[in-house]
Amino acid sequence: MPRGPRLDAPGTLHHVMARGLDRQSIFRDSRDREDFLQRLRLLEEAGAFAIYAWALLPTHFHLLVRTGNRPLPRSMRSLLTGYAGVFNRRHRRAGHLFQNRYRSVVVEEEPYFLELVRYLHLNPIRAGLVSDLAGLDRYPYCGHAALMGSAERPWQDTEAVLQRFAGRPRAARERYRVFVAEGLDQGRRPELVGGGLVRSAGGRDAVRDLHRAREIHAADERILGGSEFVTGVLRQAARTGVRALRGRWRNLDAAALLRKVCQAERLPVEGLLGGGRRPAVCRVREGIAYLWVEHLGRSGRQLSAALGIRPESVYRAARRGADDQERWRRILAGR
Repeated sequence: MPRGPRLDAPGTLHHVMARGLDRQSIFRDSRDREDFLQRLRLLEEAGAFAIYAWALLPTHFHLLVRTGNRPLPRSMRSLLTGYAGVFNRRHRRAGHLFQNRYRSVVVEEEPYFLELVRYLHLNPIRAGLVSDLAGLDRYPYCGHAALMGSAERPWQDTEAVLQRFAGRPRAARERYRVFVAEGLDQGRRPELVGGGLVRSAGGRDAVRDLHRAREIHAADERILGGSEFVTGVLRQAARTGVRALRGRWRNLDAAALLRKVCQAERLPVEGLLGGGRRPAVCRVREGIAYLWVEHLGRSGRQLSAALGIRPESVYRAARRGADDQERWRRILAGR
């Protein structure tokens, strides 16, 4: 199932990942890595996000960031597009550098903040780039070295991490290093790479709650957190999405909505009118009813006239259309 729209708001904590196309290298040498880090620095200085942990691997990278004064998608588009353009020119290549779009997981701060800091910073050891923790202490392309004081990365918010261990920097670094060492034998931890409702702590409860509310997100892997956190993030995102779409499409009339959805679904508008019961017709009618009533907040009576069905039938169709709400939202948004 396709991943849904980005979940983001100022102050949101994200685990961000991106890989090279076909697992090819995205960092061939130190010049590439320094260029990427300079772009991170500029974004941090512009207030785009705070950076707590990061690791550059030959074929991918990880970031733990908190959204600042601009949406994460805008910041990542600037980072990846700019970097890819310079990389291609420098290495005399053409085409896409990154595989699909980057992945971002909204993170519940407790208990996952420090777990992710440790997991991200142990990546160079797991990848064989350094052999042990002593090597990691000095490895320049991972945020661990800045936390240990052996690399100068003023754009990395080391204080926010170290303060969780102790008030004095020396004691904080000692305790942080012990914490990292305790994770050396943990290996890969898939639950930290992509949460998902089911795999997040208590996620099954959230899935059941959302099913009762007819909000189907069982395959959603945009969130890492407990049941209450997952439910809250999704409901807030739904409210935000509704407000944005209502503003954008406030002048959309029923006839225009019918044309837009029918064009996307390759169904003649004429075939939609009246009470036709063909499965394809019913599905599109349900999607239109869902968008009109639930997403745009319009009256079922208005749409009933355009569809040639009774108002109560519109409301029933809207409830059924919610089962595939992400599909209809993408059509309305033109994606």
